[in-house]
Amino acid sequence: MKQKEILLFGATGQIGRNLIRKLSKNNYKIIAVTRNIHRAGYILKTQANPGYLELVELKNFDVNKIESLIKRTTICINLIGILYEKRKDEFKLIHSDLPALLAKKANQFKLDKFIHLSALGIENATDSKYALSKLDGERRIKENFQRYIILKPSIVYSVDDKFSTKFMSLLSVLPVMPLYYNGRTKFSPIHVSDLVNIIYNIIESKNESLVLECVGLEIITFKEMLIKLLKSINKKRILLPLPTPLAKITAKFFQLLPNPLLTEDQLIMLKYDNCKSKYYKSNLDMGYIPKKKFENEINKYSYNWRTGGQFADENNSTNLK
Repeated sequence: MKQKEILLFGATGQIGRNLIRKLSKNNYKIIAVTRNIHRAGYILKTQANPGYLELVELKNFDVNKIESLIKRTTICINLIGILYEKRKDEFKLIHSDLPALLAKKANQFKLDKFIHLSALGIENATDSKYALSKLDGERRIKENFQRYIILKPSIVYSVDDKFSTKFMSLLSVLPVMPLYYNGRTKFSPIHVSDLVNIIYNIIESKNESLVLECVGLEIITFKEMLIKLLKSINKKRILLPLPTPLAKITAKFFQLLPNPLLTEDQLIMLKYDNCKSKYYKSNLDMGYIPKKKFENEINKYSYNWRTGGQFADENNSTNLK
């Protein structure tokens, strides 16, 4: 069978690495774009079968180089996204300008599909710069390329994520954990392997001009998620509702850190539910049913944050009263 070639932006993240494994096992050749080939190479080269992965270094979104890469492929996938800005207008550059450029070039060179990863729960978040940049990116993709697929996942979790692992790290050392908006915000977390299966099915399908929400099997509030994480690492902590004015002050401080624990914009996003909405179809509607449940999966790697580590007695750990 002739290899099909896919151009992948955002290859080094948890979704990208898992997607490379899935695609290479199914006879797809991947051209993975990275900002630093020397730093990313040793990670990515282990994800694919020999001959199925080519690494390309790209800095500053060189248009000529992007064109030369798109000419060689039939499908382009963009997984690039950021959670906070390090420079002015970085949300616009990453979430709007880049997707628009890729969609325009996909149209110019008549690609079969352009698959773009956006975000769930942003339609009503008009007071968030992150959400507005994501929405603008979606709009510009639709304007530039008809055969688009826009995927909007809820929280994507795994042993390599920046969500469950971050909160387990915080919960393992902090005696008190703040609850923003009383912990009532709803999420529908999806495991990275389930999201990768959705992307693979979309590639194999004839779908186009599609916006698809990607959700897990459960709807869990922020407070319930923290309780599940605490149970998994065998800790007891005080979950303290934090008044919004005080939360805004702490966010102003946290966002000054090199790797912010929380920014003002992220605090805004936490007001809005992150689960299936009325706006678009979801993977459940399409028959792409997730296999993983949040609590079951985090238990597989939470030992890293338990007292005693992997071989600790799950029912007899040292808890903070």
